[in-house]
Amino acid sequence: MNNADDTPGFRLQIDTHHCTLSPAEQDKIRADFVHFSRMVEHFPISDLHVMVEYNGRSNDYSVKTTLILSGNTLVGNDHDPVWHAALERCLSALSENVKAYKERMGQVPERQKHEKGTHQALVADPNPDPVAVQSAVEEGDYAAFRVAMLGYEEALRKRIGRWVERYPELNARIGKGVELSDLVDEVFLTAFEEFERRPPGERMGEWLEGLIDPAVRTIQAKGEEELEQVRMAQSAVEAQRGPNAV
Repeated sequence: MNNADDTPGFRLQIDTHHCTLSPAEQDKIRADFVHFSRMVEHFPISDLHVMVEYNGRSNDYSVKTTLILSGNTLVGNDHDPVWHAALERCLSALSENVKAYKERMGQVPERQKHEKGTHQALVADPNPDPVAVQSAVEEGDYAAFRVAMLGYEEALRKRIGRWVERYPELNARIGKGVELSDLVDEVFLTAFEEFERRPPGERMGEWLEGLIDPAVRTIQAKGEEELEQVRMAQSAVEAQRGPNAV
């Protein structure tokens, strides 16, 4: 299904995969975003794409939101057995991201960067081998994916270190049961799971940046349960790198 709703200054497009939404459910999505549309009404460009996908293997729904604004793209995603519950969490996270983006735009140096087109998204050093990344995804090998994406690790760590300051409760736990490396791996795990559904043409760094807030929220909400899965993934990556890895 592809359903677009154009209003002045805001465009909402709804797509589904492996599921169908009734007209009433589509109207519910539009109603959910009425207040949100006012948050972005002053942006020259504000296009929002909502994807609702049913996952047969996990028997739940994946909801992904991609908001294209002037100078930035904000991405959110969530999973739940009830699609609307996942959508509500996506909308909440997206609203916070828009608020944060508007705050940054309100700061003169940052606003000038955007006006000049010099805002820097995450940059890899070195750039990953796209063949290795795609191969790891197709083979379901997270450890290989993580190693292939290693070039983004340091930039991602620095960006997460600043981002987590927005969450005082979680920030207070950094170094006391939660590490920045846990949040880095939560982003990479999400990227691995969502890689085939990333927006076409979006730069890798911009896409990864959009996954930071959902990752922080997941760690904050699920706590030890999620950290256990993250650390299992970290162990697999360490084994893949070998004992002499830096």
